Parts: sequence; C-alpha cells; structure tokens
Amino acid sequence: MSAIPLVDLAAQHAAVATEIAEGWERVLGATAFIDGPQVRLFEQEYAAFTGAAHCVGTANGTDAIEIALRGLQVGQGDECILPANTFIATAEAVGRAGATPVLVDCADDDTYLIDADAVAAAITPRTRAIIPVHLYGQAAPVERLMELAAQTNLWVVEDAAQAQGARRHGAGAGSLGHAAATSFYPGKNLGAYGDAGATLTGSADLAARMRMIGNHGSQRKYEHEVFGVNSRLDTLQAVVLSAKLRRLAGWNAARRAAAGRYDALLSGLGQVARPRVLEGNEHIWHLYVVRVPDRDQVLKELHAAGIGAGIHYPVPIHRTAAFASLGYADGDFPVAERTAGELLSLPLFPEITADQQERVVSVLQNALA
Repeated sequence: MSAIPLVDLAAQHAAVATEIAEGWERVLGATAFIDGPQVRLFEQEYAAFTGAAHCVGTANGTDAIEIALRGLQVGQGDECILPANTFIATAEAVGRAGATPVLVDCADDDTYLIDADAVAAAITPRTRAIIPVHLYGQAAPVERLMELAAQTNLWVVEDAAQAQGARRHGAGAGSLGHAAATSFYPGKNLGAYGDAGATLTGSADLAARMRMIGNHGSQRKYEHEVFGVNSRLDTLQAVVLSAKLRRLAGWNAARRAAAGRYDALLSGLGQVARPRVLEGNEHIWHLYVVRVPDRDQVLKELHAAGIGAGIHYPVPIHRTAAFASLGYADGDFPVAERTAGELLSLPLFPEITADQQERVVSVLQNALA
C-alpha cells in the first residue's frame, strides 16, 4: 500500500509544470534574474489577492517580518508581543530587528490563536508592536489587537505565513494590520520552489521604506539611505508564485473540503480533539492539527504505516535554548505548553482523496486503541 505524504508537492507541481517551464524560459532568455518584470507583476497580483494596497517581495518570510518591523522603526530597546506557540522565525525576526520578544499564551486549546487579553496585560511603555500569528491557516482576532494598538500607539504586524487566502470578517489576511509578512516556503499553500517571502501594507510610504531596506537600504544604485539587507524576491520564484496564485483559490477550496471530511471521519473518536474555526474566519487549512494522548507513540505508529503525519510545533519559544535568555519559566504559558505535547498534523493537501483520508483515520484509530 502506497504511503500518504503530509503534503504532496509533486502533485501540485504537475498542475503548473508547463506554465512554469515556459515562464522560466522567458526569464532565462532575457537574463532578468534580479528584479525582473515578473517580480512586480506578482507583487501586484498578490496585493490584489489579499486586499492590501502594496506588496514587496523578499527573499524569505523571516526577512519579511524583520523588514516590516524595521520599516516601522521598531528596534533597539523596543518590545514586540507575540505568541509563545509559533515557529521560531517570528521571534528570530524580532531579535534581528534589535527588539525584544515578549511572549504571551494562546487563548484556547482548539484554535491556538494569540490571547488578546494576555496581549493587553503584557503591554509596557517599551512595547512598540504586536505580532499576531495566523496559525495553521486561520486569522487571529486582529480587530481586537488593532483596538489595543490605537489606544496605546502601537503597530500591528501580521505573521501571515500560514494564511494565504484566509479571511477574517471578509477581509484578507495580510490586510488586517498596519503591515504583514508572509512566507512562500515550498510547503505553504502558496509555495515557491525555494525560499521566498513578501511584506504587505496599506501605506505607500511604508512600502517604499520596506523595499529600500530589502535592497541594501537603497532606492537608487549606490545611494544608500539606511542600513539595509539583501532580501529580494527572485524572478524565477515570482514566475512560480504567479502560476500557483492563479490556482490558489481552488486549491484552498479543496483543502476546506478535505478538512470537512476529516471533521466527519473523526467525529466519533473521543480521544481526538479536532480543530475549531474561530467565528468570522474563513480557514484555508494550511494544516489540519488535532490533539491526541500519547502523541509521540501515535506518530510513530502512523509513520510505521506509511502515514506522513507531523508536529507543528513541539517546543514553545520560551523552552528553546535560543531564547532561554528571555527568562521565562515552565508554567508561564500553560495552554501552549500543554498542547505542544499533544498536537498532531494529519496529511492535508488539495489532491488528497477521500480514500486516503479514510485510511489515515483508520490507522489513527488503531494507534489510539
């Protein structure tokens, strides 16, 4: 019996292979490898897709968060509030910008989204930005954070790396805060064929600053106005992203259908805690994450049966050696800490079949028996 991968990038490539090959041939023929016209085209397309006015391509999603923060002049001596249960890149980008990550817990154990009340309690005179993470494919309650930001003169920078196409109360993830950052890592709903990312904003001035920072601090060759970095979206990756963006709405719809099948198949398994969609959200199911007892043993049995399940993320930020200096202790973020040992990501991709999902659930049920 064939294995079922966590994500099937080969199946996705088959749908766009010809279009990408033709696009790459044009880039190679023009030798427009850096800042070719395809980059600006994709930026315009992705801005329109999200509802943001401006999109600036970057080399990866981590750079995108840092560049957004630096564009907002967040840096040395400042604090940025973010959830403890996120990929380490969110906190890394804060540190690279010169600021200090301040962690808060997630609000509950079935959406895993940032706790807005905890954010309010964590604000100090040094706080400059709030970074909600749109985790697993659904948007955080950014409207509540924007209210807090307005009251305390803060910036809201969305980490939208897992939410390409997600919507909250009808508005697109990436257009909900003052700025946003996303990653086009290959496994994302909109994935490149290597590293790539982007920043988003409604402000033309901020977009220009972010573009300048990502281009060695320069708007014109050899004129360097600020200390910048080298972080530009590669032209070849822009070709890939444009081809995939034209199909993304359909792929996201297929993911929603697959998530619905999982919901139905798992409804009778009391040991499995299914994910919940926050009211007002249109989830795009970057990941379908459940909670199970004895997670590591269950994962081992799934892998033994050829089921490509995964874990996102097993170690909250404050428990990593890289951020031990923040001074947090075990018990500071009880929801994030408890769920980190129970979370299990099941295979989910647009091409997954009902038969494959039934097999995943059957093996999962046997592993829990």
